[in-house]
Amino acid sequence: MVIPASSLEYLSVDVTASPAGVDLSGTPPEFAILPDTNRANPSSGDWLTGEWDDTTARILIGPAGGETALSRGDWHVWIRIDPPNDELIVRRAGTLTVV
Repeated sequence: MVIPASSLEYLSVDVTASPAGVDLSGTPPEFAILPDTNRANPSSGDWLTGEWDDTTARILIGPAGGETALSRGDWHVWIRIDPPNDELIVRRAGTLTVV
């Protein structure tokens, strides 16, 4: 995904529950957006709370109203889901380029 640094918009990640039918709506998704130069896993302070839009996890990013404003560059997007079982799922969801 490529967005301008001045844009205020949702960053979305499609999520498929496993096994099928697991209700994820009780726990909001969390996002960590780390600079491309950071090769480590997210730390506890990196996580931002997103929201569900059906089976899509999303978070509003950008200046003047977003959960975080990002400078120009490449960013690693991580998502964390806490389903109603013993798991805590953390996945790298992709790369975001801000121009």
